[in-house]
Amino acid sequence: MTDRSSSRRATSSGRARDVEGARTGRSLSDAVRAEPDDGRLDGGERQQVLDTLIAVLGGAYAHLPAKRAAYAVDPVHELELLRRRSSDLTEAEFHLAVTGIVTRLRDAHTRYIGPSRLREQVAALPFLVEQYGPFDAPRYVVTKTAGVVAGDEAFKAGVRLDWWNGIPFDRAVELYADRETGGRADARRARALESLTFRALDYGPPPDEHWVVVGYRTRRGGQHEVKVPWQVYVPGKAATAAKPGSRAQAKQAADPAAEAVRRAKKRLFAPTLWLSEDEDARQLTASARVPLRTPIPTSFQDTLSAQRLTASLGYLRIWSFDVDDDDAFLDEVTRLLGLLPQDRLIVDLRGNPGGLVWAAERLLQLFVDHPPGQAIAPTRFQLVASPLTREMASNPFNRLELQAWAASLEDAVSTGEQYAQPLPLTDPSWCNDRARVYPGRAVAVVDANTYSSGDLFSAGWVDNAVGPLVCVGRATGAGGANVWTSNQLRDALTGTDHQFATLPAGVGFTIAIRRAIRSGLSDGIPIEDLGISGIPYDMTENDVLSGNKDLYAFCANVIDQSG
Repeated sequence: MTDRSSSRRATSSGRARDVEGARTGRSLSDAVRAEPDDGRLDGGERQQVLDTLIAVLGGAYAHLPAKRAAYAVDPVHELELLRRRSSDLTEAEFHLAVTGIVTRLRDAHTRYIGPSRLREQVAALPFLVEQYGPFDAPRYVVTKTAGVVAGDEAFKAGVRLDWWNGIPFDRAVELYADRETGGRADARRARALESLTFRALDYGPPPDEHWVVVGYRTRRGGQHEVKVPWQVYVPGKAATAAKPGSRAQAKQAADPAAEAVRRAKKRLFAPTLWLSEDEDARQLTASARVPLRTPIPTSFQDTLSAQRLTASLGYLRIWSFDVDDDDAFLDEVTRLLGLLPQDRLIVDLRGNPGGLVWAAERLLQLFVDHPPGQAIAPTRFQLVASPLTREMASNPFNRLELQAWAASLEDAVSTGEQYAQPLPLTDPSWCNDRARVYPGRAVAVVDANTYSSGDLFSAGWVDNAVGPLVCVGRATGAGGANVWTSNQLRDALTGTDHQFATLPAGVGFTIAIRRAIRSGLSDGIPIEDLGISGIPYDMTENDVLSGNKDLYAFCANVIDQSG
């Protein structure tokens, strides 16, 4: 008996140490000092970076005509002007200038990636800030902490934020929002709340400050101040995530910075899940029954979570579409749906940063009948018509990926069309190759951080009349494109007049290569900067601090009224 008790205590103690270890990162000061300073660009290398960006943004960027019209920006001209003075700038000034030009496009798909000194790392503060209430009168509250923050036991979930480095908190959010991507004010604010405490260092510089001073009020009204240092983490990838070089690599629609941040949040706030990703001993049986409001074990726990909220209301959370195998993903969703109540279901995509287009669009068929004449119609995509895209599409190397757009790109020379013919990335037959799995009624829930493939799923949900869509905020995040990396674009242009060399010091970029156009009931409407709207809902204090109770009740009522 004593031996067993000792063993249990030792196991529990070991697990506690593991959990605390998962939350431990390097200080920002140590991380910056530890990185070798070998990523500096000389004058010629800066010119190479700028010349490449000028060529690809001017010739391949899918949203350039719309961004010029919507925001009165011209990144190509700005980069040409920067080229004239780039040698006069410090290293930091140069990269900040390039980052600023690209960020002003308000497109999280299109990012400048600086030198690789802090690659695949996320700077984070050990707490999460969320807002509730209407857009024009938001309230901000700490909703999660990773242990005791900076030794201050009063700083915990529920405290209200008053100051941020001496700036009134509302004003600090506005300042950060002005630097963020997003075509709408609510989308920029949502991303600003994330960047206050989490920043993917691949896609922007480290924070200027090595710590922040936060002024806050407790629920009893006490006013306090805490100094919190930045930490740096390497969140890594789950075993089920998309792998470089896979067959689906060119079919991605995701905000890569938000995906890295999502993983870092999981490491800090759900370390037991983060640590368990590589465990082989998972008991997954078709007959598994777990208590109400308890997550059902899943082999896709990085991207999926499912539980029974009540005896008649199920809940499926899709955290991300970052998967390597869409068939395996659909198989697992099918299994989980079979374990949930078959009457009513909430499908929650809040904060989903996107991923594999195939996974998002094929998932819709599990929730609706699709007989001949009522088949699920996937989103369609267009290349911008330019000499670069025409040559790229006609390149034999790209036959499987781009040949379908080649003829309409050639026709655009004489017709003057800005874009090629819109065509799907997901084969329509794949969107209709499985039978309906969930027999009951379902509602989908999204917010301004539902992005990219999350936008595509939301568009398909509405445009194929799958069910009602509840939107926290004004619409989804409005990421309407298929995104490629600089390496993918470089490979696709090899052998053409527009080929470019590998960029120095690990510099790169991501780019919206094909823009998304809605199908079905909203045929022809773009997604970029607009997003997908639905039944509006404002989060409550009870939602952000007590497990979304009011939101779930609202969704259940929407389902009942939709019947």
